[in-house]
Parts: sequence; C-alpha cells; structure tokens
Amino acid sequence: MATGLALTAALTGLLVAGAIIGVFVYMVRTNSGVVTIDDRIARWAADNVNDLPFRLMTWITQLGSTPVILLLALAGGAYGVWRWRRPAILLFLTIVVGGQFLLMNPIKFLVDRVRPDFHRLSVFSGSSFPSGHSTAAAATVTALAVVVGLGRSPGARALLIGVAVAIAVAVGCSRVLLGVHWFSDVIAGLALGWSWFALCAVAFGGWMLNFGEPIETSAAGTSPGRGMP
Repeated sequence: MATGLALTAALTGLLVAGAIIGVFVYMVRTNSGVVTIDDRIARWAADNVNDLPFRLMTWITQLGSTPVILLLALAGGAYGVWRWRRPAILLFLTIVVGGQFLLMNPIKFLVDRVRPDFHRLSVFSGSSFPSGHSTAAAATVTALAVVVGLGRSPGARALLIGVAVAIAVAVGCSRVLLGVHWFSDVIAGLALGWSWFALCAVAFGGWMLNFGEPIETSAAGTSPGRGMP
C-alpha cells in the first residue's frame, strides 16, 4: 500500500531527525564535534553582521516567530476550507503547528543550552537548542506550500515546496547571523520541523498519494485536492 510505504518513510525521517538531535546533544554535552563549528560561525557573525545585513536578518527572522506562524496557519487553513470545502485541512495545519511546539519545547527544556554571547546583536532568552524559529518555519511553511499546491500542476507544487524550503533555510540562517542561535541549533530545528511535517502529511493522506490506496491508483488520481481527506 502506498500509505504504508509513505508512513514508513516519514517515520524513518523522524527517527533520523531524532538521531541527528541526539548526536548534537552529545556533542554539546561533551563540548566536541559540531561545537567547534558552532563557535567559529558565531564569532564570524558577531564580527561581520551589522547595519543593513542586521536589519535584513531581523525582518527575515520574523517569518519564524510564533505570531507570524500562527497567522500563516490560520490564513492557510481558511484558504483550504474555502477553496476545497475540507475542514480537515485546518485540522492538518493545527496538528503541524501545535505538534512542532510540543516536540520542540521539551527538547529545549531538557538540553537547556546557553545561547551565543559574542556581543549579541539582539536580546533573546530561553534555551538555545533546537532553534524554535527554524523548527516552526520548516514545518509550517512547508505545510502551507502543500495546501496552496493542492490541485495545481506538479511543476507548480515543486516550485512552492522549493520556496518553502528556501524560506525555512533563510529563517535558520538569520538566527545564526543575528547571534541568537548556534549553527547546530538551526540544523536540529530544520530536521525536526521537516520530519514532523512529513509525518503529518502522510497521516492526512499526503500530497500526491491518496490515503489507503494502492500506489498505482493513487499516482493516477487526477481529482483536484484529493491529497487531503
């Protein structure tokens, strides 16, 4: 069954993300491995990001803030319900957004990593690992791309996903360049966000696969919006 294969792939992705996070946490605890890279990038950002680049990063980073993420999710859910008459789209976005918060915050609490302090350009409090902005942007913006892409051509869907990935990466970069997160915080956040999105997308029928149907049938489906229940 197509659903079984897709669900297995999504679960595997979540396990891989968990492994990445686990390895990074070990390195943070033992002050080894990626910590050296974190330190070098943070020092470079502290010495080179100011004036216009700083202002640009502060604008980009807002795309991963909680108010913006909630607003985007509400707008996407309203569009999905209006366009396809499918309330499950709103539920899908709710679970994507709510779930990533529920996954990310306990990790932050348990790891309790100190943020960079190389003459910080912005003042942020709380645990550094993983990056909440990166997690939220990766999960939510990709989910929005899927919703907006329902019923569109494969090329248009691919473009939307590409834009979503670019936005999430830009948000992650902004967190590092602003000096409020380490490089590994962002990598862990992106991995967590994308893997959680993938699991939710498969659970709700995926984007191109019709939930519970053989792969030959689902791949041949042409009805707009059939990717969501």
